[in-house]
Amino acid sequence: MEIARYINLEDKLIAGKILLLYGPRRTGKTTLLDNLMRTTKLKYLFYRGDDINAQGIFSVPDSQKLASIIGHAELLVVDEAQMIPNIGKTLKLLVDSMPGLKIVISGSASFELSGQVGEPLTGRKYTYYLFPVSIEEDIGRQPSPYAVLHEKLEDYMLYGMYPSVLTQVGATEKRRELREIVNSYLLKDILAFQEVKSSQFIMQLLAMLAYQIGGVVSMNELASELGVNKLTVARYIDILEKSFIIFRLSGLSRNLRSEIKKSDKFFFYDNGIRNAIIDNFNPLALRNDMGQLWENFMIVERHKKRLYYGPDANQYFWRTWKGSEIDLVEERGGKYFGYEAKWNPKKTVSAPKEWLETYGGQAEWQIVTPENFLPLVSP
Repeated sequence: MEIARYINLEDKLIAGKILLLYGPRRTGKTTLLDNLMRTTKLKYLFYRGDDINAQGIFSVPDSQKLASIIGHAELLVVDEAQMIPNIGKTLKLLVDSMPGLKIVISGSASFELSGQVGEPLTGRKYTYYLFPVSIEEDIGRQPSPYAVLHEKLEDYMLYGMYPSVLTQVGATEKRRELREIVNSYLLKDILAFQEVKSSQFIMQLLAMLAYQIGGVVSMNELASELGVNKLTVARYIDILEKSFIIFRLSGLSRNLRSEIKKSDKFFFYDNGIRNAIIDNFNPLALRNDMGQLWENFMIVERHKKRLYYGPDANQYFWRTWKGSEIDLVEERGGKYFGYEAKWNPKKTVSAPKEWLETYGGQAEWQIVTPENFLPLVSP
């Protein structure tokens, strides 16, 4: 069963602009491209970035050669474009020399593709993201979404939201698929990067980050545990972010000297990937990290919602040296909105006193549990 995604590519096509579709491997980018080509009435050409012929065509910006190849095509589609050397310069030439051509390219490793298309395509591209399936995409159209959420929530927490995992029936099949994604796709992208040599080091770093979800991460402590210097850890974390495996929240600091501001927390784009990395798929009733799993799930689903539908907002966590803390803070419209993830809906928690004293008239605060979660992640 194919899951309907939030974006219809054909609706976003603009002549003279490049639609750039970013996201992790196996999240459905190729399926979106296939759907576009199956339904469009435009004359199109399709290339895969790992095809040697495509690399030969697009790695050299030659206007005459490109014109003869493009011919009367109205749409050019290139999947996994980061594998083509000099693709940015070639795309710039195409946009400038063929202003009526519509172009869609996808990329799963932004550390390669963004470096190639960033400067050459300034003002010539617009970017969309495709992450693992969102709650809205999976159950938002159901007549009773909370009932479906209650039924599926443990699976979401344990196995995540990758399309090929959601469509697997049994737990064994879901685990097998997740391990395949980690080993054959995500690690493949990272190890293809010219400065990355050790999959063992990457997995050790990912495991340490997986155990620290919701906690402030010290680069110095990671470096000490891994036996490398701080700069090496920072470089590898940057690669993991640009591979769409993890993302960071920085600390909000506007008023208090006691606010933690020079530290970060890291979250995984998918709970299932996180659990596969530490090889723990135990039922929720047998786990001691339910709070971490729920916090990660809430924050990543809100992150998807913001990027897909809005609102435009800066996202942080908030914490003081005294221990007051809010899991997620959004800054938008001159106000601050605090969200505290709590797995147990019956647990009573009050807004931190320092938060109210510092940001009072500018701030709101709410607890987010499975019982009131859906409005936060719905359009």
